[in-house]
Amino acid sequence: MLGVRPASLLNRRPDRMGSLPWSYVLLRSQKYRRYLDVERRIAPGRGGNGSPTTAGSPALVTDGNNHNRAEMTSKKKTIWIDLDNSPHVPFFKPIIKRLEQQGYEVVLTARDAFQTCELADLAGFRYQRIGCHHGKNMVFKLTGVITRSLQMIPFIMRNRPDLAISHGARSQHLISALLQLPVVNILDYEHAQIMPLVNFACLIAPDVIPLEAVPISPERILRYPGIKEDVYVQGFLPDSALPTEMGIGEDNIVILIRPPATEAHYRCAESVPLFVKTMEFLVEKQGTSLVVLPRDHRQMQWIADQWPEFCREGKIIFPKKAVDGLNLIWWSDLVISGGGTMNREAAALGVPVYSIFRGKTGAVDQYLAKSGRLVLIESANDLHNKIKVERRQRSGGPHFTNSNVLNCIVHGIESVLKAN
Repeated sequence: MLGVRPASLLNRRPDRMGSLPWSYVLLRSQKYRRYLDVERRIAPGRGGNGSPTTAGSPALVTDGNNHNRAEMTSKKKTIWIDLDNSPHVPFFKPIIKRLEQQGYEVVLTARDAFQTCELADLAGFRYQRIGCHHGKNMVFKLTGVITRSLQMIPFIMRNRPDLAISHGARSQHLISALLQLPVVNILDYEHAQIMPLVNFACLIAPDVIPLEAVPISPERILRYPGIKEDVYVQGFLPDSALPTEMGIGEDNIVILIRPPATEAHYRCAESVPLFVKTMEFLVEKQGTSLVVLPRDHRQMQWIADQWPEFCREGKIIFPKKAVDGLNLIWWSDLVISGGGTMNREAAALGVPVYSIFRGKTGAVDQYLAKSGRLVLIESANDLHNKIKVERRQRSGGPHFTNSNVLNCIVHGIESVLKAN
Protein backbone atom coordinates (compact mmCIF):
# COMPACT_ATOMS: atom_id res chain seq x y z
CA MET A 1 0.00 0.00 0.00
CA LEU A 2 2.84 2.37 0.78
CA GLY A 3 4.12 2.03 -2.76
CA VAL A 4 1.07 3.74 -4.31
CA ARG A 5 1.96 7.04 -5.91
CA PRO A 6 0.08 10.07 -4.47
CA ALA A 7 -1.19 11.08 -7.92
CA SER A 8 -2.93 7.75 -8.40
CA LEU A 9 -4.12 7.83 -4.79
CA LEU A 10 -6.00 11.07 -5.35
CA ASN A 11 -7.78 9.53 -8.33
CA ARG A 12 -8.96 6.45 -6.46
CA ARG A 13 -12.65 5.79 -6.25
CA PRO A 14 -14.16 7.56 -3.20
CA ASP A 15 -15.86 4.39 -1.99
CA ARG A 16 -12.46 2.71 -1.56
CA MET A 17 -10.84 5.52 0.40
CA GLY A 18 -12.27 4.31 3.69
CA SER A 19 -9.73 1.48 3.67
CA LEU A 20 -6.72 3.82 3.87
CA PRO A 21 -4.57 2.95 6.91
CA TRP A 22 -3.79 5.72 9.36
CA SER A 23 -0.05 5.13 8.88
CA TYR A 24 -0.38 6.00 5.20
CA VAL A 25 -2.13 9.27 5.99
CA LEU A 26 0.64 10.20 8.41
CA LEU A 27 3.36 9.40 5.90
CA ARG A 28 1.75 11.30 3.05
CA SER A 29 0.22 14.24 4.95
CA GLN A 30 3.27 16.49 4.56
CA LYS A 31 3.05 16.20 0.77
CA TYR A 32 -0.70 16.49 0.44
CA ARG A 33 -0.87 20.13 -0.58
CA ARG A 34 1.87 19.84 -3.21
CA TYR A 35 0.30 16.84 -4.90
CA LEU A 36 -3.17 18.31 -4.57
CA ASP A 37 -2.07 21.44 -6.45
CA VAL A 38 -0.41 19.32 -9.14
CA GLU A 39 -3.56 17.25 -9.60
CA ARG A 40 -5.65 20.36 -10.16
CA ARG A 41 -3.44 21.27 -13.13
CA ILE A 42 -3.21 17.78 -14.63
CA ALA A 43 -5.82 15.90 -16.64
CA PRO A 44 -6.56 12.94 -14.30
CA GLY A 45 -4.08 10.22 -15.15
CA ARG A 46 -2.97 11.83 -18.47
CA GLY A 47 -0.19 14.12 -19.62
CA GLY A 48 -0.36 16.83 -22.26
CA ASN A 49 0.41 14.36 -25.04
CA GLY A 50 -2.22 11.88 -23.92
CA SER A 51 0.28 9.57 -22.24
CA PRO A 52 0.01 8.42 -18.64
CA THR A 53 1.73 10.63 -16.08
CA THR A 54 3.48 9.85 -12.81
CA ALA A 55 3.88 11.92 -9.69
CA GLY A 56 7.45 12.67 -10.74
CA SER A 57 6.63 13.95 -14.22
CA PRO A 58 3.46 16.06 -14.24
CA ALA A 59 2.43 17.63 -17.54
CA LEU A 60 0.00 20.50 -18.05
CA VAL A 61 -2.86 20.01 -20.49
CA THR A 62 -2.65 22.60 -23.28
CA ASP A 63 -4.19 23.17 -26.70
CA GLY A 64 -1.26 25.28 -27.90
CA ASN A 65 -2.99 28.58 -27.08
CA ASN A 66 -2.84 28.23 -23.30
CA HIS A 67 -6.64 28.42 -23.09
CA ASN A 68 -6.81 25.48 -20.72
CA ARG A 69 -3.97 26.91 -18.68
CA ALA A 70 -5.92 30.17 -18.19
CA GLU A 71 -9.08 28.27 -17.28
CA MET A 72 -7.24 26.20 -14.68
CA THR A 73 -5.53 29.25 -13.22
CA SER A 74 -8.88 31.00 -12.83
CA LYS A 75 -10.66 27.93 -11.45
CA LYS A 76 -12.78 28.98 -8.50
CA LYS A 77 -11.54 27.90 -5.13
CA THR A 78 -13.34 25.36 -2.98
CA ILE A 79 -14.22 26.02 0.66
CA TRP A 80 -15.08 23.16 3.02
CA ILE A 81 -17.39 23.99 5.93
CA ASP A 82 -18.03 21.40 8.63
CA LEU A 83 -21.32 21.65 10.56
CA ASP A 84 -20.42 20.06 13.88
CA ASN A 85 -23.34 21.25 16.04
CA SER A 86 -26.86 22.59 15.54
CA PRO A 87 -26.03 26.33 16.02
CA HIS A 88 -23.64 26.11 13.08
CA VAL A 89 -26.46 25.66 10.58
CA PRO A 90 -28.11 29.11 10.88
CA PHE A 91 -24.74 30.77 11.46
CA PHE A 92 -23.12 29.50 8.28
CA LYS A 93 -26.21 29.82 6.06
CA PRO A 94 -25.70 33.52 5.13
CA ILE A 95 -21.93 33.01 5.01
CA ILE A 96 -22.35 30.18 2.49
CA LYS A 97 -24.72 32.28 0.41
CA ARG A 98 -22.32 35.23 0.35
CA LEU A 99 -19.29 33.08 -0.50
CA GLU A 100 -21.16 31.45 -3.38
CA GLN A 101 -22.20 34.87 -4.63
CA GLN A 102 -18.51 35.81 -4.61
CA GLY A 103 -17.80 32.89 -6.92
CA TYR A 104 -16.47 30.28 -4.49
CA GLU A 105 -17.58 26.66 -4.39
CA VAL A 106 -18.73 25.61 -0.92
CA VAL A 107 -18.92 21.96 0.11
CA LEU A 108 -20.43 20.78 3.39
CA THR A 109 -20.14 17.97 5.90
CA ALA A 110 -22.38 17.57 8.94
CA ARG A 111 -22.16 15.51 12.11
CA ASP A 112 -25.24 13.51 12.99
CA ALA A 113 -25.69 14.97 16.49
CA PHE A 114 -27.93 17.46 18.30
CA GLN A 115 -30.39 17.87 15.38
CA THR A 116 -27.59 19.23 13.17
CA CYS A 117 -28.59 17.17 10.14
CA GLU A 118 -32.31 17.84 10.65
CA LEU A 119 -31.64 21.58 10.69
CA ALA A 120 -29.36 21.28 7.67
CA ASP A 121 -32.21 19.55 5.83
CA LEU A 122 -34.58 22.31 6.93
CA ALA A 123 -32.13 24.90 5.56
CA GLY A 124 -32.00 23.09 2.22
CA PHE A 125 -28.28 22.30 2.45
CA ARG A 126 -26.56 19.68 0.32
CA TYR A 127 -24.06 17.99 2.61
CA GLN A 128 -22.37 14.70 3.43
CA ARG A 129 -23.30 13.18 6.77
CA ILE A 130 -20.14 12.08 8.56
CA GLY A 131 -19.85 10.81 12.12
CA CYS A 132 -22.05 11.04 15.19
CA HIS A 133 -21.92 11.91 18.88
CA HIS A 134 -19.99 9.53 21.14
CA GLY A 135 -21.24 10.56 24.60
CA LYS A 136 -19.54 12.34 27.46
CA ASN A 137 -16.83 9.78 28.27
CA MET A 138 -13.52 11.42 27.37
CA VAL A 139 -12.04 8.23 25.89
CA PHE A 140 -15.08 7.75 23.67
CA LYS A 141 -14.99 11.45 22.73
CA LEU A 142 -11.36 11.22 21.63
CA THR A 143 -12.07 8.02 19.74
CA GLY A 144 -15.00 9.72 18.04
CA VAL A 145 -12.88 12.71 16.96
CA ILE A 146 -10.20 10.46 15.44
CA THR A 147 -12.74 8.14 13.79
CA ARG A 148 -14.66 11.03 12.24
CA SER A 149 -11.39 12.55 11.01
CA LEU A 150 -10.57 9.33 9.17
CA GLN A 151 -14.07 9.17 7.74
CA MET A 152 -13.52 12.62 6.23
CA ILE A 153 -10.62 11.48 4.02
CA PRO A 154 -12.75 10.31 1.04
CA PHE A 155 -14.68 13.60 1.12
CA ILE A 156 -11.47 15.64 1.13
CA MET A 157 -9.87 13.65 -1.69
CA ARG A 158 -13.00 13.89 -3.79
CA ASN A 159 -13.63 17.64 -3.31
CA ARG A 160 -10.02 18.83 -2.83
CA PRO A 161 -10.83 21.97 -0.79
CA ASP A 162 -8.52 24.96 -0.65
CA LEU A 163 -9.65 25.99 2.83
CA ALA A 164 -11.37 24.37 5.82
CA ILE A 165 -13.73 26.47 7.96
CA SER A 166 -15.76 25.58 11.04
CA HIS A 167 -16.91 26.86 14.39
CA GLY A 168 -14.60 24.67 16.45
CA ALA A 169 -15.04 21.29 14.68
CA ARG A 170 -12.22 19.19 16.15
CA SER A 171 -12.36 16.38 13.61
CA GLN A 172 -11.98 18.84 10.77
CA HIS A 173 -9.09 20.53 12.56
CA LEU A 174 -7.30 17.23 13.16
CA ILE A 175 -7.45 15.91 9.60
CA SER A 176 -6.70 19.35 8.17
CA ALA A 177 -3.58 19.58 10.32
CA LEU A 178 -2.39 16.16 9.15
CA LEU A 179 -3.04 17.02 5.49
CA GLN A 180 -1.69 20.58 5.83
CA LEU A 181 -4.96 22.10 4.71
CA PRO A 182 -5.33 25.77 5.81
CA VAL A 183 -7.91 26.18 8.59
CA VAL A 184 -10.06 29.12 9.64
CA ASN A 185 -11.55 28.61 13.09
CA ILE A 186 -14.42 30.78 14.33
CA LEU A 187 -15.11 31.02 18.05
CA ASP A 188 -17.13 33.15 20.43
CA TYR A 189 -16.30 31.45 23.74
CA GLU A 190 -12.70 31.85 24.79
CA HIS A 191 -12.87 29.02 27.33
CA ALA A 192 -13.62 26.40 24.66
CA GLN A 193 -10.87 23.83 24.16
CA ILE A 194 -8.91 24.40 20.95
CA MET A 195 -7.25 21.48 19.17
CA PRO A 196 -3.50 21.68 19.89
CA LEU A 197 -0.85 21.62 17.15
CA VAL A 198 -3.25 22.95 14.50
CA ASN A 199 -1.64 25.72 12.48
CA PHE A 200 -4.65 28.00 12.08
CA ALA A 201 -4.39 30.35 9.13
CA CYS A 202 -6.83 32.66 10.90
CA LEU A 203 -9.01 32.70 13.99
CA ILE A 204 -12.17 34.84 13.88
CA ALA A 205 -13.70 36.08 17.14
CA PRO A 206 -15.82 38.93 18.56
CA ASP A 207 -13.87 42.04 19.51
CA VAL A 208 -15.14 41.83 23.11
CA ILE A 209 -12.91 38.78 23.65
CA PRO A 210 -9.45 39.98 24.80
CA LEU A 211 -6.57 39.08 22.50
CA GLU A 212 -4.65 37.50 25.37
CA ALA A 213 -7.53 35.07 25.98
CA VAL A 214 -7.04 33.42 22.59
CA PRO A 215 -4.07 30.99 22.29
CA ILE A 216 -2.79 32.16 18.92
CA SER A 217 -0.55 34.97 17.71
CA PRO A 218 -2.46 38.29 17.49
CA GLU A 219 -1.61 38.89 13.83
CA ARG A 220 -3.65 35.80 12.91
CA ILE A 221 -6.76 36.91 14.82
CA LEU A 222 -9.59 38.68 13.01
CA ARG A 223 -11.97 40.46 15.37
CA TYR A 224 -15.45 41.60 14.41
CA PRO A 225 -17.86 44.01 16.15
CA GLY A 226 -20.89 42.61 17.95
CA ILE A 227 -21.80 38.93 18.35
CA LYS A 228 -21.85 36.04 15.89
CA GLU A 229 -25.66 35.85 16.00
CA ASP A 230 -25.72 39.25 14.26
CA VAL A 231 -24.58 37.36 11.14
CA TYR A 232 -27.92 35.63 10.59
CA VAL A 233 -30.60 37.50 12.53
CA GLN A 234 -30.41 40.24 9.88
CA GLY A 235 -32.44 38.15 7.46
CA PHE A 236 -34.98 36.89 9.99
CA LEU A 237 -38.71 37.18 9.22
CA PRO A 238 -41.21 35.93 11.86
CA ASP A 239 -43.63 33.16 10.89
CA SER A 240 -46.97 33.79 12.60
CA ALA A 241 -48.14 30.22 11.98
CA LEU A 242 -45.55 28.70 14.32
CA PRO A 243 -47.41 29.09 17.66
CA THR A 244 -50.47 27.30 16.25
CA GLU A 245 -48.32 24.52 14.77
CA MET A 246 -46.65 24.06 18.16
CA GLY A 247 -50.00 23.86 19.97
CA ILE A 248 -49.30 26.91 22.12
CA GLY A 249 -52.34 28.63 23.58
CA GLU A 250 -52.82 32.23 22.44
CA ASP A 251 -53.47 33.48 25.96
CA ASN A 252 -50.51 31.78 27.61
CA ILE A 253 -47.16 33.29 28.45
CA VAL A 254 -44.67 31.34 26.36
CA ILE A 255 -41.37 30.44 28.03
CA LEU A 256 -38.71 28.89 25.82
CA ILE A 257 -36.26 26.69 27.75
CA ARG A 258 -32.99 25.13 26.63
CA PRO A 259 -31.55 22.63 29.13
CA PRO A 260 -27.81 22.72 29.83
CA ALA A 261 -25.47 20.42 27.93
CA THR A 262 -24.66 17.24 29.83
CA GLU A 263 -22.22 15.68 27.35
CA ALA A 264 -20.40 18.64 25.75
CA HIS A 265 -16.82 19.41 26.74
CA TYR A 266 -17.96 22.71 28.30
CA ARG A 267 -20.60 21.05 30.50
CA CYS A 268 -20.77 22.09 34.14
CA ALA A 269 -22.24 19.86 36.85
CA GLU A 270 -23.76 22.87 38.68
CA SER A 271 -25.96 23.70 35.68
CA VAL A 272 -28.18 20.62 36.02
CA PRO A 273 -29.41 21.24 39.62
CA LEU A 274 -30.09 24.87 38.69
CA PHE A 275 -32.07 23.69 35.65
CA VAL A 276 -34.17 21.43 37.91
CA LYS A 277 -34.85 24.34 40.27
CA THR A 278 -35.76 26.48 37.27
CA MET A 279 -38.29 23.93 36.00
CA GLU A 280 -39.81 23.54 39.47
CA PHE A 281 -40.13 27.32 39.68
CA LEU A 282 -41.79 27.64 36.25
CA VAL A 283 -44.23 24.70 36.23
CA GLU A 284 -46.06 26.26 39.16
CA LYS A 285 -46.69 29.49 37.25
CA GLN A 286 -50.27 29.69 36.05
CA GLY A 287 -51.10 30.60 32.47
CA THR A 288 -47.72 29.58 31.07
CA SER A 289 -46.57 27.19 28.33
CA LEU A 290 -43.06 25.81 28.67
CA VAL A 291 -41.53 24.99 25.29
CA VAL A 292 -38.49 22.84 26.04
CA LEU A 293 -35.76 22.18 23.47
CA PRO A 294 -33.83 19.09 24.68
CA ARG A 295 -30.38 18.45 23.25
CA ASP A 296 -31.13 14.81 22.43
CA HIS A 297 -33.76 12.12 22.92
CA ARG A 298 -32.26 10.92 26.21
CA GLN A 299 -32.50 14.37 27.72
CA MET A 300 -36.10 14.69 26.52
CA GLN A 301 -36.96 11.36 28.15
CA TRP A 302 -35.29 12.42 31.40
CA ILE A 303 -37.35 15.63 31.50
CA ALA A 304 -40.55 13.70 30.70
CA ASP A 305 -39.78 11.31 33.58
CA GLN A 306 -39.11 14.18 35.98
CA TRP A 307 -42.35 16.08 35.23
CA PRO A 308 -44.76 13.52 33.66
CA GLU A 309 -47.94 15.24 34.80
CA PHE A 310 -47.08 18.57 33.19
CA CYS A 311 -46.05 16.80 29.99
CA ARG A 312 -49.39 14.96 29.82
CA GLU A 313 -51.32 18.17 30.44
CA GLY A 314 -49.46 19.95 27.66
CA LYS A 315 -47.91 22.56 29.92
CA ILE A 316 -44.47 21.24 28.92
CA ILE A 317 -44.18 21.06 25.14
CA PHE A 318 -41.47 19.32 23.12
CA PRO A 319 -41.24 20.23 19.42
CA LYS A 320 -42.09 17.15 17.34
CA LYS A 321 -39.57 18.07 14.64
CA ALA A 322 -36.69 20.45 13.98
CA VAL A 323 -37.96 24.02 13.85
CA ASP A 324 -36.48 27.45 13.19
CA GLY A 325 -34.93 28.50 16.49
CA LEU A 326 -35.22 32.21 15.77
CA ASN A 327 -38.95 31.86 15.18
CA LEU A 328 -39.37 30.01 18.46
CA ILE A 329 -37.48 32.74 20.26
CA TRP A 330 -39.44 35.54 18.61
CA TRP A 331 -42.83 34.06 19.56
CA SER A 332 -41.69 33.47 23.14
CA ASP A 333 -42.21 35.98 25.92
CA LEU A 334 -38.93 35.07 27.62
CA VAL A 335 -36.07 32.64 27.11
CA ILE A 336 -34.14 30.65 29.72
CA SER A 337 -31.15 28.66 28.54
CA GLY A 338 -28.28 26.64 29.92
CA GLY A 339 -26.27 27.11 26.75
CA GLY A 340 -24.83 30.02 24.86
CA THR A 341 -26.22 30.31 21.35
CA MET A 342 -29.91 30.57 22.24
CA ASN A 343 -29.12 33.19 24.88
CA ARG A 344 -27.30 35.32 22.34
CA GLU A 345 -29.95 34.78 19.67
CA ALA A 346 -32.58 36.09 22.08
CA ALA A 347 -30.36 39.06 22.94
CA ALA A 348 -29.90 39.80 19.23
CA LEU A 349 -33.69 39.70 18.72
CA GLY A 350 -34.40 41.85 21.80
CA VAL A 351 -36.25 39.08 23.66
CA PRO A 352 -35.82 38.93 27.48
CA VAL A 353 -33.31 36.16 28.20
CA TYR A 354 -31.89 34.53 31.32
CA SER A 355 -28.79 32.33 31.43
CA ILE A 356 -28.59 29.37 33.83
CA PHE A 357 -25.22 28.25 32.46
CA ARG A 358 -22.88 27.75 35.42
CA GLY A 359 -19.58 27.22 33.61
CA LYS A 360 -17.01 29.95 33.08
CA THR A 361 -18.78 33.09 31.89
CA GLY A 362 -17.37 34.14 28.54
CA ALA A 363 -16.56 37.69 27.50
CA VAL A 364 -19.56 37.82 25.14
CA ASP A 365 -22.04 36.98 27.91
CA GLN A 366 -20.36 39.46 30.24
CA TYR A 367 -20.70 42.11 27.54
CA LEU A 368 -24.41 41.31 27.03
CA ALA A 369 -25.06 41.27 30.79
CA LYS A 370 -23.40 44.65 31.30
CA SER A 371 -25.45 46.13 28.47
CA GLY A 372 -28.70 44.79 29.97
CA ARG A 373 -29.43 42.37 27.13
CA LEU A 374 -28.87 39.21 29.19
CA VAL A 375 -29.53 38.35 32.85
CA LEU A 376 -27.20 35.87 34.56
CA ILE A 377 -28.94 33.47 36.97
CA GLU A 378 -26.41 32.17 39.49
CA SER A 379 -28.57 30.58 42.19
CA ALA A 380 -32.08 29.42 43.04
CA ASN A 381 -32.71 32.73 44.78
CA ASP A 382 -32.05 34.56 41.52
CA LEU A 383 -34.97 32.69 39.95
CA HIS A 384 -37.41 34.51 42.23
CA ASN A 385 -35.58 37.82 42.32
CA LYS A 386 -34.57 38.31 38.69
CA ILE A 387 -36.89 36.41 36.34
CA LYS A 388 -39.97 38.32 35.21
CA VAL A 389 -42.66 35.95 33.97
CA GLU A 390 -44.80 38.31 31.92
CA ARG A 391 -46.06 38.85 28.41
CA ARG A 392 -43.70 40.61 26.05
CA GLN A 393 -44.79 43.52 23.89
CA ARG A 394 -43.94 42.95 20.23
CA SER A 395 -43.82 46.06 18.05
CA GLY A 396 -44.20 44.83 14.48
CA GLY A 397 -40.99 42.92 13.93
CA PRO A 398 -37.39 42.71 15.12
CA HIS A 399 -35.15 45.73 14.72
CA PHE A 400 -31.48 45.15 13.92
CA THR A 401 -28.63 47.62 14.18
CA ASN A 402 -25.46 45.65 13.42
CA SER A 403 -25.03 44.59 9.78
CA ASN A 404 -21.22 44.62 9.64
CA VAL A 405 -20.42 41.18 11.10
CA LEU A 406 -21.23 39.16 7.96
CA ASN A 407 -19.14 41.46 5.76
CA CYS A 408 -16.24 41.32 8.19
CA ILE A 409 -16.19 37.51 8.41
CA VAL A 410 -16.51 36.95 4.65
CA HIS A 411 -13.76 39.51 4.00
CA GLY A 412 -11.50 37.66 6.45
CA ILE A 413 -12.14 34.34 4.75
CA GLU A 414 -11.35 35.82 1.35
CA SER A 415 -8.12 37.31 2.70
CA VAL A 416 -6.98 33.87 3.84
CA LEU A 417 -7.86 32.33 0.46
CA LYS A 418 -5.84 34.96 -1.39
CA ALA A 419 -2.86 34.44 0.90
CA ASN A 420 -2.76 30.65 0.45
